[in-house]
Amino acid sequence: MTSEMMELGHRARAAAKSLAAATTDAKDAALHAMATHIRAASKAILTANAKDLEGAKSKELKSSFVDRLTLTPARVEAMAAGLEDIAVLKDPVGRVTEKWTRPNGLQISRISVPIGVIGIVFESRPNVTADAGGLCVKSGNAAILRGGTDGFHTSQLITKCLQAGLKDAGLNPNAIQMVQTADRTAVGEMLAGLGGTIDLIVPRGGKSLVARVQSEARVPVFSHLEGICHVYVDKAAELEMAKAIVLNSKMRRTGVCGSAETILIDGAKISNLAPIISVLINAGCEVRGDAGTMAANAAVKPATEEDWSTEYLDSIVSMRVVDGVNGAINHITKYGSQHTDAIVTEDQATADHFLKELDSAIVLHNASTQFADGGEFGFGAEIGIATGKLHARGPVGVEQLTTFKYQIRGSGQIRPE
Repeated sequence: MTSEMMELGHRARAAAKSLAAATTDAKDAALHAMATHIRAASKAILTANAKDLEGAKSKELKSSFVDRLTLTPARVEAMAAGLEDIAVLKDPVGRVTEKWTRPNGLQISRISVPIGVIGIVFESRPNVTADAGGLCVKSGNAAILRGGTDGFHTSQLITKCLQAGLKDAGLNPNAIQMVQTADRTAVGEMLAGLGGTIDLIVPRGGKSLVARVQSEARVPVFSHLEGICHVYVDKAAELEMAKAIVLNSKMRRTGVCGSAETILIDGAKISNLAPIISVLINAGCEVRGDAGTMAANAAVKPATEEDWSTEYLDSIVSMRVVDGVNGAINHITKYGSQHTDAIVTEDQATADHFLKELDSAIVLHNASTQFADGGEFGFGAEIGIATGKLHARGPVGVEQLTTFKYQIRGSGQIRPE
């Protein structure tokens, strides 16, 4: 393990200790100062981003990847505003989540505390730098960031803005650090825990990155492998609403993990099929479907078995006719990734059945899957969407970045033999 990476870990551990004891006012002041520095450096950030984009485009990367990498003045402002949104959230540290008194008089309290040092490994999205850094500061954790090589210059400059904000507030700037090398061996060193200095790894990127993290990590991981999201249009759906939800779920931003990849149509109302296909095709989306779907529109291409389990992150969608809500649930259970799935229906009982029976991190009724976002949940931002079932699930915000300890107060009690 390189001495540079070990030093990074030791600096983060020291910073985490001091940040865990920081006041709410100090943390909030740092977040506001970070936002100010990002706004002041907006032109420089966009210049660095243009350099990164030039390199990405020369590699002929997918348009969805380039979109995630791209910053605009509006997206830079959104990063700054996101930090301010995090600042106004309640401090998750030090909350008494449960309190009780035992018959022997012992008073037991469960208190929320920071996790410690969080390693975030991500690809392409420079906004993750600000979101992850801000969330970690608010929750009292130190962050070690390792961004993708394609966004290296942008993320480095954003990190400097975050560190300047910490310094302005009198906090240790090492609470947010960016790995200074693009060498992939640095990721392996983080996954090994940097000599015990990293408490948690959060990967945010493509399937190969997340699979590597899950395979190699020697510390706990918050992750989702894929966002294979579905919209099921029930026989009791209002057609115009269904068209709008399907279109937004798929096409608002095709490169985000909450983008719908499969549309399921209730065969009991096959008349819904053709207009929903048309709204997608007219928006520039390629539709791949089963026999029923192809029969409704000659422009539909045949779907393969692989299509049902593919995260396109592009203007492509698979579509299938199913046998009611149970047919939809069975399909999603078989091919989905337990990320985000939606039902469109005016039948409340059917909606309740879907929401109860489907085992996904986020389930929606009459709303777009693109609401799978921490900001939309009121979390200020998110560090990722967790699809596991332990500790955190769904958008990972400040509360999910804490754990707990027990404080016990007595008056001289001893345990009898």
